[in-house]
Amino acid sequence: MSLQAQDSLREFTLASGRRAFFHSLPALAALGVGDVSRLPVSLRIVLESLLRKLDGQRITEMHVRQLAGWQPQAERSEEIPFAVARILLQDFTGVPLLCDLAAMRSAAARFGKPPARIEPLVPVDLVVDHSVQVDYFREANALDLNMKLEFQRNAERYRFIKWGMQAFETFKVVPPGIGIVHQVNLEHLARGVLQDGDVYYPDTLVGTDSHTTMINALGVVAWGVGGIEAEAGMLGQPVYFLTPDVVGVHLKGRLAAGVTATDLVLAVTELLRGAHVVGKFVEFFGEGAASLTLPDRATLANMAPEYGATMGFFPPDERTVDYLAATGRSDEEIDAFRRYFQAQQLFGMPQAGEIEYSETLVLDLASIVPSVAGPRRPQDRIALTALKPRFSELLRKPAADGGYGKGAAVASGRALADGAVLIAAITSCTNTSNPGVMLAAGLLAQKAAARGLTVAPHIKTSLAPGSRVVTDYLGKAGLLEPLAQLGFRVVAYGCTTCIGNAGPLDADIETEISARELVCAAVLSGNRNFEARIHPALKANFLMSPPLVVAFAIAGRVDIDLDAEPLGMGSDGQPVFLREVWPSQDEVAAALAQAADPETYRRLYRDLGSLNPLWGGIVADRGETYGWAPSSYIAEPPFFADFALTPPAPKPVRGARALAIFGDSVTTDHISPAGSIKPASPAGLYLQAQGIKPADFNSYGSRRGHHEVMMRGTFANVRIRNLMLPPGADGRPVEGGLTLHQPDGAQMAIYDAAMAYQAEGTPTVIFAGEEYGTGSSRDWAAKGTRLLGVRAVIAKSFERIHRSNLVGMGVLPLQFQPEDSAAGLAGDETFDLEGLDGELKPRQDATLVIRRPDGGERRLRLTLRIDTPVEAEYYRHGGILPYMLRQLLA
Repeated sequence: MSLQAQDSLREFTLASGRRAFFHSLPALAALGVGDVSRLPVSLRIVLESLLRKLDGQRITEMHVRQLAGWQPQAERSEEIPFAVARILLQDFTGVPLLCDLAAMRSAAARFGKPPARIEPLVPVDLVVDHSVQVDYFREANALDLNMKLEFQRNAERYRFIKWGMQAFETFKVVPPGIGIVHQVNLEHLARGVLQDGDVYYPDTLVGTDSHTTMINALGVVAWGVGGIEAEAGMLGQPVYFLTPDVVGVHLKGRLAAGVTATDLVLAVTELLRGAHVVGKFVEFFGEGAASLTLPDRATLANMAPEYGATMGFFPPDERTVDYLAATGRSDEEIDAFRRYFQAQQLFGMPQAGEIEYSETLVLDLASIVPSVAGPRRPQDRIALTALKPRFSELLRKPAADGGYGKGAAVASGRALADGAVLIAAITSCTNTSNPGVMLAAGLLAQKAAARGLTVAPHIKTSLAPGSRVVTDYLGKAGLLEPLAQLGFRVVAYGCTTCIGNAGPLDADIETEISARELVCAAVLSGNRNFEARIHPALKANFLMSPPLVVAFAIAGRVDIDLDAEPLGMGSDGQPVFLREVWPSQDEVAAALAQAADPETYRRLYRDLGSLNPLWGGIVADRGETYGWAPSSYIAEPPFFADFALTPPAPKPVRGARALAIFGDSVTTDHISPAGSIKPASPAGLYLQAQGIKPADFNSYGSRRGHHEVMMRGTFANVRIRNLMLPPGADGRPVEGGLTLHQPDGAQMAIYDAAMAYQAEGTPTVIFAGEEYGTGSSRDWAAKGTRLLGVRAVIAKSFERIHRSNLVGMGVLPLQFQPEDSAAGLAGDETFDLEGLDGELKPRQDATLVIRRPDGGERRLRLTLRIDTPVEAEYYRHGGILPYMLRQLLA
């Protein structure tokens, strides 16, 4: 007798006495499937979804048995069809996704099908948090001024989002000015367990932002995907992923006094990057994990993309229940949460030996020391005491070795010098969701201001909380005023500096930086610090806790030993050291009472649509289909222009040219920047040709609804280095989105070369090193690659989300064998890809044929990084979007 979904239904009783039902994991042993009690908790929650959604078609008994029989060290070849409970979007990724859905409706109408057939089948929440920029920061009304500018710049996008609200029944929007998507999810959107009638089940989701993992702290299985994968999920397709290894991280001991959750997450990021956890689940356990507050866990879970894991998961326990209560969830929800997970035997923090993991790592919390990370990558942790010598070392190191190729910093007495701090931002859900570190920042500011310390006026300071709850508890604790006194006024409720929306620096400062080739710094409480992400003019960017951001803003430079050197001179003429103003644990604990008022959360998250009159003033079109009025922000994407109900066979890759050859750690910021648009760039020239002045360009991120802008912005980062180009006159690598067109060798923008190759009918490929596509889950990094005509990306290794996005856009990801790389390629060769012309098999071999201009030939074996059968099907259809449309119109 085959297994049916109803076979696993069991009963538990709520505090009210009402009967409730659930698909029981403990019952699987009696059903002959097996004992799953030693499986990682995260896998058991995925298994529950398979059990509940078992239909014999998309999700079969074989899928249930395969996952129930998971072995820690087995080879991974089976894919899991995961049906998530909901989808989470932010506006930079949500707007292009909405464009795709609208284009699918337009295509359905052209084929005579009902447009409403294109409709999300699971709830979708879009949080508008990525659009606000820090233009004003010292003004008393900076928050209001920045929000007005945000609405002025983004009115077209917001009208489009509002059209989507009325066009799709399951599409909900959290308006601008409420908070950052992941903090809003943690504090409000996530309910812990959900119900369908009397059947309860765990909250699960995927989000179009890599830091969706923050909700793992609440015991919610979730991770970031590209917009194209999210579209498939919302249209009823399971999210397919390869059965993962699960790495257990045993946290022991407790954090020492003065050590923050930020210091911990930077150490965890360094540890797990070294352990190569890319594509794996990470699950924290042990007495140290149990000791962490829920916000501390959220900080660790948030940065799973930085350490490379699919998730950074914490099993649900009493700390989880305490947080749900403190943030205003109802008594009924909290009761259902506790009783459901107890019935599933999933409640409580596992201890050593209780769970079988693929690998177990141990970290003693007592070993963590105050740290920062940078200047270019979040995994490059530097102990606070080592920052001064490390920065000096980087200044001297040659650029080819990761340094800046300068001499040691020279004390000039000028405000601007190497190491000068020019941006200091308390920003990002990673830290602003954590009352402990936010209150510590306020207390440090209070003590520093009382001693007469100040922040130099040329430093761009900002405070951008992830929700209005933060402002409320800082205000109640009397800490908003001292923060503002030091320049940290509330400027926005959004991502701001962390995603590159730091806004402009003073023009004279930027000119001086450029003229003197200074290595100046940003300090921020964010999660990413990739090159040119924070600000194109700043070459050094350091991640740190909010109180350290305040401290370095006061000091005004990063080449300082804060143990031995004072932050500055107090009003009494005496030096003031960091240890004198750093708040004690007791002081932070006393202030924390202000951050645990459930009624505050209920009040501030009640009736979100009416809280912002600017949002209420946005008037949108109505109807099932979008009219696609002329716009430089929103355009009908071309992905369905030549759509046919039967997919054409993919063309072979023969005689291809290299569009670019990149080194290691090329991020999605390099591939598809989110920040400012340069007037002389292809995107800038296009916008000016449309009559748009540079002052009105806005950012790349805000224009992701317009493919003409975004394809011109692909590979346009000012810090990207194409190794095809010879060094500059100074011997340094040439930076910027340039390439050499072949065979004539003419230097031009990558976009211009791509258009020339397309006109010639020449396919192109991209070569890269390790960790290609690390960073944000930015689907335009794959969409832009596709629209430039790139047929394949050949790299040493790929980051998980970007590899999946490439497949989803019909671009072949191929991986070198460990002994091979792009080293030795000049860029003037031609390339054939052999072995890919028939039916593709996951991870099959392919051959790269390299032909040099002198007639020489070389052949390399590659691994096709199409990892699952469904991905092979997506590629056969030209990508996931045409695949989905064909399914819906069939």
